[in-house]
Amino acid sequence: MGRTHGVRRGTRYMFSVDYKKHGPTPLQKWFVNYKVGDIVDIKTTGAQQKGMAHKAYHGKTGRIFNVSRRAVGIVVNKRIKNRILAKRINVRIEHIKHSTSRAGHLARAAKNEALKIEASKTGERLNDKLKRQPAVPRDGHFVSARNNAPEDVAPIAFDFLI
Repeated sequence: MGRTHGVRRGTRYMFSVDYKKHGPTPLQKWFVNYKVGDIVDIKTTGAQQKGMAHKAYHGKTGRIFNVSRRAVGIVVNKRIKNRILAKRINVRIEHIKHSTSRAGHLARAAKNEALKIEASKTGERLNDKLKRQPAVPRDGHFVSARNNAPEDVAPIAFDFLI
């Protein structure tokens, strides 16, 4: 058997439809609005062969630069040897979804703005309160063994059966 060099080589699991998600594309996929500037994730689905992105773009995040009836144009960064190029690709909407990568940043920015407004009213300084702090270790505590008897854990002896 020879080596394959096709466009979809090595995509057996990448483009497969998820478990219990077979069948036609749900109509809800068509009612999502995409606008120029939105950040989207490319997740190619094998149920729709038209408008698929190349396997190199599967799982990548990009920004929409063009919107048409059934597809969108996306700017995606692609690493080629020692440089990163901004590639423009056209992908049908079945193969994309809105990215949640910026949600945490936007929530933190909104919280910081609220803290700044409150601090300006009270006149206090916010030195390092706007920065993200690492999670502190949990406090030490005793574990009660009254209704929680300790359990000895030991490996099961191997029994070779013929």
